Amino acid sequence: MMDWDKLRIFHAVADAGSLTHAGDVLHLSQSAVSRQIRGLEEALNTNLFHRHARGLILTEQGELLFDATRAMSKRLDAASARIRDSEEEVFGELRVTCATGFGTLWLAPRLPALYAKFPDLKIDLMLEERVLDLPMREADVAIRMKEPSQADLIRKRLMSVRMRLYATPEYLRANGTPQVIEDMVNFRLICQSPSAAQVSAGAALIAQLMAHPSRSTFTVNNYFGVLQAVLNHLGIGLLPDYVTEDFPHLVRVLPDLDSADVPVFLAYPEELRQSRRVAAFRDFVVEEIFNYRRNRRDGQTTGS
Repeated sequence: MMDWDKLRIFHAVADAGSLTHAGDVLHLSQSAVSRQIRGLEEALNTNLFHRHARGLILTEQGELLFDATRAMSKRLDAASARIRDSEEEVFGELRVTCATGFGTLWLAPRLPALYAKFPDLKIDLMLEERVLDLPMREADVAIRMKEPSQADLIRKRLMSVRMRLYATPEYLRANGTPQVIEDMVNFRLICQSPSAAQVSAGAALIAQLMAHPSRSTFTVNNYFGVLQAVLNHLGIGLLPDYVTEDFPHLVRVLPDLDSADVPVFLAYPEELRQSRRVAAFRDFVVEEIFNYRRNRRDGQTTGS
């Protein structure tokens, strides 16, 4: 059976690529680190490192062992984080991952209310289209624009979003208003780049619009950029319908044109079921969604 202590030292050496640097991290002398590595190599009857003047390079066998210790290290970090999560009050770091558009346009403006309730929270908001691995603790909580496929996740459907066309009154006064989709050829279309990672419903509507090519377009790789261009009167932009709550002056263009529903899910690992930070964030988002939906309903009732 392999010695845990030797594995820990091997991992540090492989990570640092040097006995000296690993010794500094572990607060051990270089000779003590070297002795432990030799002992591990003897126990496994193989060389784990090629020794070079510039440092150490892993052998093929060393790479195999380093893959195993890296996975162990990640799992130990995740386990200790989960133990802390289950015991702590609502403070400390909470890593939230979210698509750039939803994170900047919907979530971030609402966070002051969460911080007012829990002033000691440290939220690390990771805005990217890449789906982070929640079970491996790349993030604690995710808000995603489709149902998460990973197993061992608790998921809650929050709301549905639709992609629609919007412009400022100033742009429409200066350029007129399209009446049918074919008219879009005469207007500047602002949308996500067809090649950018995005929800399929948005991509489908972009394809429909691009079938009637505009003379001028502006494409950008997230909805925050689309919104900034629309607000500065650059053209007619394809945006999620929730922007109308914070930018009510925007005018909906071609009101019969709609994307399919885009579901919004909140998800977190099963192991974080007891986490007070996660529970606080989840309850806050659910309450904000409830208020948002009620405001939209009231707005539609008032407007009708």
